[in-house]
Amino acid sequence: MSSSPPIGVSAEAAGSALPATRVEAPPVIDLDAPELYLNRELTWLAFNRRVLHEGQDSRNPLLERIKFLAIVSSNLDEFFMKRIGGLKQQIGAGVRTPTVDGRTPLQQLIACYAEVRELNEQMRSLALELHALLIEQGIRVRSYGKLGDEQQAELRDFYIRNIFPLVTPQAMDPAHPFPFISNLSLNLLVSVRYPNDDQVMLARVKVPVGPGIPRFLTLDAGSTFVPLEDVMANNLDLLFPGMEIVAVEYFRVTRNAVVERSEEQADDLLVLIESELRERKFASIVRLEVVKDMDPVHRGMLAAELGLDEANDVFEVSGMLGLRDLFQVAVVDRSDLHDPPHAPLDHPKLAGAPNIFHTIRDAGTIFLQHPYESFATTVERFVREAARDPKVLAIKMTLYRTSSDSKIIEYLVEAARNGKQVAVVVELKARFDEAANIRWATRLEEAGIHVNYGVVGLKTHSKVIFVVRRDYSGLRRYAHIGTGNYHPGTARLYTDLGILTSDPVIGEDLTELFNYLTTGFTPKRNYRKLLPAPKLLKPALLDKIEREIRQHSAKTPGLIQFKMNALEDVDITRALYRASQAGVQVDLIVRDTCRLRPGLPGVSETVRVVSIVGRFLEHSRVFYFRNGGSEEYFIGSADCMKRNLESRVEVVTPVESADARQELRNLLDLQLLRDRRSAWDMQSDGSYVQRQPEEGGEQRGSHEQLIEAAERRQREATRLKKRRPRAVARRGAY
Repeated sequence: MSSSPPIGVSAEAAGSALPATRVEAPPVIDLDAPELYLNRELTWLAFNRRVLHEGQDSRNPLLERIKFLAIVSSNLDEFFMKRIGGLKQQIGAGVRTPTVDGRTPLQQLIACYAEVRELNEQMRSLALELHALLIEQGIRVRSYGKLGDEQQAELRDFYIRNIFPLVTPQAMDPAHPFPFISNLSLNLLVSVRYPNDDQVMLARVKVPVGPGIPRFLTLDAGSTFVPLEDVMANNLDLLFPGMEIVAVEYFRVTRNAVVERSEEQADDLLVLIESELRERKFASIVRLEVVKDMDPVHRGMLAAELGLDEANDVFEVSGMLGLRDLFQVAVVDRSDLHDPPHAPLDHPKLAGAPNIFHTIRDAGTIFLQHPYESFATTVERFVREAARDPKVLAIKMTLYRTSSDSKIIEYLVEAARNGKQVAVVVELKARFDEAANIRWATRLEEAGIHVNYGVVGLKTHSKVIFVVRRDYSGLRRYAHIGTGNYHPGTARLYTDLGILTSDPVIGEDLTELFNYLTTGFTPKRNYRKLLPAPKLLKPALLDKIEREIRQHSAKTPGLIQFKMNALEDVDITRALYRASQAGVQVDLIVRDTCRLRPGLPGVSETVRVVSIVGRFLEHSRVFYFRNGGSEEYFIGSADCMKRNLESRVEVVTPVESADARQELRNLLDLQLLRDRRSAWDMQSDGSYVQRQPEEGGEQRGSHEQLIEAAERRQREATRLKKRRPRAVARRGAY
């Protein structure tokens, strides 16, 4: 009886049976075989299953579970806008070329739809479970019809005074064209008729959720939430006086966000991005969500008017549409239903230091971990003191995303007013933040700051602040290089790493980088420590992987450890397969998308893939190579994705100080080995199994353990300062 060849091995390579006297050579495994690679879209959806599991996990506080449900809903909205929109464009263009995993765009779309529908069912089931648990805690999401007369009157009065003037009904008949339906808008499809008249007419009413108008109206001191659409549906006599309301049905649309033009043909990049934003507003619709009991005729009519395939692009929903709006419920002020409060701590080396530049200069490099250590008292302080220090002559930085209340923007404006040279590279094409970045660019230019939009054809995704200061010994360059955006909000929610450094070589490299970013000129630039993309980073990573293969031996076994958001690049994945085949241990901490399959015989037997899903969003990137004992650690802005490595300006920096390397070592060991709560191990088929705490063992995930470690570092630093008030406190390891 014949057997199938091993995975990735062709029948020809496997060969036929040989005489027992001969030793058969091991089969040659084709590392381009599609079955070796997981699909990008499906692995991202699998990540959202893990996020949803946090909502399903009764070990989490109730309002945190609500938050995770809202996160998954928001993620799926973005998935349809970006990934499904892109697949539909490929299908429309007739693209049939398969991806590395062997799927055409149409096959990917079909597989994604099946996964999304299953995920939706789990979300609806969880929503019902959480609703019941909220009631037990005195928090209610109630329909208008179940309220008492006084509460209904209160909401009706509030609606009339604060929302009703904004509502515009739009008829849908031969005399009125089908109305424009905005992205992610929630809508009422109202069937009305005149009294004693059988003719039913349709009207669309948009629910005006937006700035200042929440999805839920509240009663009982904020413990009762009533959906705005339900209030509107039960007060339609205000919009259609004297008419009979036959039916009210809800629907919601999602539009394609993949609307990009060629920069090379644009005379003005700012005008180009503004044009793209206008086009995105009117982009094609990729999803229609309807209530489950919608009239089939109405459902078909909406699908036809919106240009959708009713059988595939219409998603029926039981219960509330747009679960992302449950964020409003998740922030109810009930400390007993939230995670224990967490306040980022001051960095032990910076707390109490009178001058941040003197401290950085004395330390050489200061290692930062957010959100465990405060963004405000480290990164924001760095920019604030640079703006006000009379010895600082210039500030340069990259800006990919920030918040509406960003203090960094204010400090840059202040620096310009103080006569310093300020240059900011603003990435206008940061997806979904384009409009905000246009506003920031305009504000900065009005303050006299030199604003540049980066290099044509490349997104500037690096996270760098560069300061030139006149020290006692002449000009000295200081820098912050990080893994996260300069966004104070996400700095409290995302796990990110960074360094504050006065390393002169890194300073020289950053001078080269900013000269490149502000001119786009690409002569041979001499980078001695930094690994910028797209020129150097990918070749350097591939070279270092190959070096690990060459140096691997029983005496000095090779070890590669990467921590990142996504592993999608095929070249990097293939190189890691080769490393595993050579016997190198490969440890990967990958938050979401991962093409590589661990544990495949003859291919990836020495590979371990771990995903961390917990209180904070994993966002840091770390690259480690044992290098025959001469260890190398790097952190930076780049994931191992083709777009990051080949079409973005990224910056990865070595981490050379002993204490920072020790903290990185502890971080990697913790998440790879000691996290028994929030770590998931990928199986060879691409599925994940969540680790379970051992009886009597550590019950907390790595995020909680890192919070404790930061507190321990601060206590130790305080103790040392009390004993030796003039000494520089050193950070301890956890």
